[in-house]
Amino acid sequence: MLPLQILWDLLRQQSLLRSPFFPVLFSLTVHLSCCFPYICLDLLSSRLTLVHRFKIQPQSKVTWTMAYSCFCKIVRNHVCFIFPLSVVHWYLRPVFYPLLAPEMLSVVKDILACLLLFDMQYFLWHLLHHKVSWLYNFFHKEHHFYTATFSLTTENTSVWEMLSLSFFTTLNPALLGCHPLTEMLFYVTNMYLSVEAHSGYEFPWSPHRLVPFGLYGGAQHHDLHHLKFRVNYAPYFTHWDRLFGTLQGKDTQKKSRNKKP
Repeated sequence: MLPLQILWDLLRQQSLLRSPFFPVLFSLTVHLSCCFPYICLDLLSSRLTLVHRFKIQPQSKVTWTMAYSCFCKIVRNHVCFIFPLSVVHWYLRPVFYPLLAPEMLSVVKDILACLLLFDMQYFLWHLLHHKVSWLYNFFHKEHHFYTATFSLTTENTSVWEMLSLSFFTTLNPALLGCHPLTEMLFYVTNMYLSVEAHSGYEFPWSPHRLVPFGLYGGAQHHDLHHLKFRVNYAPYFTHWDRLFGTLQGKDTQKKSRNKKP
């Protein structure tokens, strides 16, 4: 039996999967699980040079107050907003769970398609909320409270921003007719990449180093956005920023510095 079929059979046997509580518990568990390793690194970075050397902004320090504030906001948003909406969604659109798991190639193809769609949607949303001042001030400014990001700042957002991104995340698998297992795996992938982009760390095995030709931005790419505000609007890939002339990286920074008289 294929690994995906074994996994799917195990999941289908869980009564929680059909519960209205599942979406919010799944979302919160995945998000905090992705954050946890980076939280541990933040605690160790001030003591271990081996960890500190990988920080993108070495001068930055994550305090317990900062982490607790972000954590409380994450839990509040999930309980007060995501949970009620997931109950409504569960009631109006019951999920059908097929007997067969999807094929591995289909899962990879659909996850990549969902990521590319999300990347385009968020780029346009993000660009708009930076170009229109009242949208930035009312809805997006909250996410830019920290210029040095850390994992828990991923969802340090306004309610409108959180709901917008949740809508895109839910919409794309539905548009593409993805298998429920593919939808779950897309959510896990999307959340990990988002947390990694906000982690504040640059490792030799970071995703952007694994994707060739500079097609993927990663943590360094997004860290520059939080520092400079007007560059690197796309969450993951670089093609939209390259097309709109808003892409900036280490090399671009060095060139612009060299051009100064």
